[in-house]
Amino acid sequence: MTFERKSTGSYGEELAAKHFKKNGYKIIARNFKTKIGEIDILARQKKDIIIVEVKTKSGRELGEGYEMVNYFKRRKLLQLAKLLQIEYPKSVIRIDIISVDTSKEPPAIRHFESAVEE
Repeated sequence: MTFERKSTGSYGEELAAKHFKKNGYKIIARNFKTKIGEIDILARQKKDIIIVEVKTKSGRELGEGYEMVNYFKRRKLLQLAKLLQIEYPKSVIRIDIISVDTSKEPPAIRHFESAVEE
């Protein structure tokens, strides 16, 4: 991964975390590593645990960020949700996608709740 791409991704994750905090979510962890993979942001909203996949783009040439979450990424996110259900048995586990477009000023943030479901 190039430095520019990692930098863009980190910037998008920072904006997403601020978006969640501003909207009353509690950030549990960022770049949360598990044996299955990494979760960009792990958040809590009341009793719900939210797995947040952040997709950041610096333009819309190839579509929007959320369109980059393909079949294989969705499958991995569902596996991560099953893993978290063991750790948080009394919580609803939800998978949200945040799409960040940094080509606009201010950057455009779109939040898709329950974007990945079985």
